[in-house]
Amino acid sequence: MPPQTDLGRLLASIEPRLQEGAYAFCSLSTPEAPAGLAVRLLFREPEGTTVIVSLDEARSVGLTAQFPCQWIVLAAESDLGAVGFLAAITTRLAEAGISANAVSAVHHDHLFVPLGQGEQAVAVLRDLQSATTGPTR
Repeated sequence: MPPQTDLGRLLASIEPRLQEGAYAFCSLSTPEAPAGLAVRLLFREPEGTTVIVSLDEARSVGLTAQFPCQWIVLAAESDLGAVGFLAAITTRLAEAGISANAVSAVHHDHLFVPLGQGEQAVAVLRDLQSATTGPTR
């Protein structure tokens, strides 16, 4: 099935999956991550390079954890041009008092929520999913 743009279908199919473990956003002073580090995301900005790695790995190589968090993968295959998908999700999480850093990839969207709030975030997202009936009319 091709990636979806219909907001109703997307929200009805999010199936949030909490990944095991704890993760962290870390800032590097070099454009490359230390050798052997299992990087989940690497983004280069003029001010420095940001990586998302497991919290344990960050600590083991002496990186400062900027945002210790839990990782939620959304099963919906959203089109990168889908309008309002992440806005609807992050709004619902904000209403529950949960901050979220969203990352979109080609196949899925990923949410990083504060450490200790992963299960609560998944419950909020499952409520959103069950309240959505399907295609937007």
